[in-house]
Amino acid sequence: MALSTADFDFELPEALIAQAPIRPRDAARMLVVRGGTLEDRGVRDLPSLLQPGDVMVVNDTRVIPARLRARRGEARIEIMLNRAEGDGSWHALIRNARRLRVGDEVAIEGADLTARVLEKFEGGSARLDFGADPARLEAALEQAGELPLPPYIQREAPRGEDRADYQTVFAARPGAVAAPTASLHFTPELLAALDARGVERATVTLHVGAGTFLPVREEDPSRHVMHHEWCELGAEAAATINRARAEGRRVLCCGTTALRLLETAARDVHDRTAPIPVFSGLTNIYILPGFPFRAADMLMTNFHLPRSTLLMLVSAFAGVGTMRRAYAHAVAEGYRFFSYGDSSLLFREEAA
Repeated sequence: MALSTADFDFELPEALIAQAPIRPRDAARMLVVRGGTLEDRGVRDLPSLLQPGDVMVVNDTRVIPARLRARRGEARIEIMLNRAEGDGSWHALIRNARRLRVGDEVAIEGADLTARVLEKFEGGSARLDFGADPARLEAALEQAGELPLPPYIQREAPRGEDRADYQTVFAARPGAVAAPTASLHFTPELLAALDARGVERATVTLHVGAGTFLPVREEDPSRHVMHHEWCELGAEAAATINRARAEGRRVLCCGTTALRLLETAARDVHDRTAPIPVFSGLTNIYILPGFPFRAADMLMTNFHLPRSTLLMLVSAFAGVGTMRRAYAHAVAEGYRFFSYGDSSLLFREEAA
């Protein structure tokens, strides 16, 4: 039976939307979803839930202060950097985009920097040239940029601690405009416990784009158009993952970003023990129920927005009915939702 976007809706009390992370990070709760069963655990229990030889795939993207305020004459423009293009320009989401034309130049407030409009696209986005080398742009972002917290984290004014809170312990490669939030739960102590358990780690990169917050407006979810994000599965990470696959060991993706990258790279791999090739480029992979997972056995992820592509992804992974029960349980038990919220550990439906 065909699913509609309404099938992925649910009532969420506003009080359950986390506005700040729990401290320490690994003190968060974790709902384990396996074979249709639900178990209330904690993030610190992760090592005991994994087996020696399991491979944990993490995303090392770093969130940049991507929101810029600018002017063109008297017109106020807000720029949300979305994705670096190969030629040094940036794809960006523009508020008040109707005031801009191709060729216009805008002045960035708070920095000695301008941006020229190279192209405009439907939906209020554009391609911008900042006319600066990457180091100069990075310095300008640190000086004048604002951290692009999700719209459901409500702040009267930016908080200094968000600069650290909204980065993962793995953050190394700048380029994301949103955090890979599953990894916000990790601490050095938890990583040491995972190492002691014999869990291997593979590091990949997917620069999360602003489109991650876009709702699905089509009632037929298959008509939704996914945004593109840059990602990379390098040779070292691929080798670690492929050794595990060949030996029948399990692969845990920490976050939907790591899972989307692996499934992109494995799209032409049909044998679950066959190697996944290295990959570097853009992905707009869209995972709906019925998707043939080829790479991941487990998924660690936070609780997602109603009617979102990420809720559809986890439903594809663990089963639509199972995830409906899991989310109803999470609401009833007061789990904290979204970026700064609690976690879940999902076992792939056919592998649970």
